[in-house]
Amino acid sequence: MGHRKHSQPRRGSMAYSPRGRAKSMEARIRDWPEIDSTEPRLLAHAGFKAGCVQLVSVDDREHVPNYGKQVVTLGTVIVTPPLVVIGIRGYVKDVNGKHARFDVFTKDAPKNIEKMIKIKPEDDDLEEAEKLLGKVKELYAVVAVTPRLVGLEQKTPYIFEVGVKGGDIEKQFSFVKDLLGKEVKIDQVFENGTYVDTAAITKGKGWQGVIYRWGAKRKQHKSRKSVREIGSLGPISPQNVMYTVPRAGQTGFHQRIEYNKRIMVMSNTGKEEFIINPDGGFKHFGNVNGDFIIVKGSVPGTYRRLIKLRKQIRKEPKKIIKPNVLEVVI
Repeated sequence: MGHRKHSQPRRGSMAYSPRGRAKSMEARIRDWPEIDSTEPRLLAHAGFKAGCVQLVSVDDREHVPNYGKQVVTLGTVIVTPPLVVIGIRGYVKDVNGKHARFDVFTKDAPKNIEKMIKIKPEDDDLEEAEKLLGKVKELYAVVAVTPRLVGLEQKTPYIFEVGVKGGDIEKQFSFVKDLLGKEVKIDQVFENGTYVDTAAITKGKGWQGVIYRWGAKRKQHKSRKSVREIGSLGPISPQNVMYTVPRAGQTGFHQRIEYNKRIMVMSNTGKEEFIINPDGGFKHFGNVNGDFIIVKGSVPGTYRRLIKLRKQIRKEPKKIIKPNVLEVVI
C-alpha cells in the first residue's frame, strides 16, 4: 500500500532543482571559453530584449533537406547599446578558489556609473597593478551598460565582469588598459553569423502546481479525489519525502543560459538595410534605436530584460558563414 508509484515528471527535469527565484535581475556567467588566438579579446556583450520577428532566409546548413531553400524562422530582436569599460580586475587562484587581487578603475567614467563604484585610493594605480601581474591567473574587464541608452526608464546601470582571453596576462592587461573609459560596440566583440550563448532571468510565473511546474501526468479519472496532484509522495517507511519527488512551488524567474544562438542580423536603425520597428513600436518596449542584433530562435526572459551574450562555449564551428537573410517580417 505504501509503495504506490507516483506520476513521473518529464525526463531530465531534475537538472534545474531547486527551482527558486533568482537573487538578481542580472544573470551570472560563471565560465568562459578558451580561444586559440594570440590577440586578446572580450568574450561577451549585453543587450535588452525588444521583441520577436520572422526571418526569411536561405538555409545554409549542408546535409539537411532544406539546404539552399527559403525558410521562415523565429528571430528575437536584442537592442545592444555600447558597453563602457570602467575597470580591470585580476584574480589569483589557490586551493580555495579564485580571489580578487587588484581592481583598477577609470577616472573618466560617466556620472551615473561613478556613483555606483566606490573607488578606493589604491584602485586607480595602474603601475601597482602591473607589478602584481606575475601572480594573476585570470583577468576580467569591468563593464557597464545603461538601460536609458535604449529608451528604458531604468536609470541604474548594470555593472558586471567580462572575460578576457587570448595571449598572456601582460597582453590582456594592455588590451583592457587601452579600452578604459571607452565604449565597446557589439561589432567589436561579435560578427554577423557567429553563435552566442544567451544568459538571462526567465519570465516569472509565480506559484504553480506540480502538473505545470514539472510536467507530471494527470491522474486517471476517478482514481482519487484529486486529478492535478502527484500520485504518491513516497513510501510509508521511511517516513520522509525525498527531494526527487515533484512538488508545487515557484515557477519562472530562474537564471538560465541557452546555448548556440546564431546572430542572423547585426545592424543599426540608421541603416536602411532592414526596417525593424513595427508601427507604434514593439509591444511593451517601444521603438528600437541604435545598434541591434536578431538571433535565431528565442532567448530567456521577458521584454526589456537584460540579456548577456557570451562567446559560444560548445561545438564551435570551424568557419563563420554569414547568413543570407532576405526579409525581416515584423
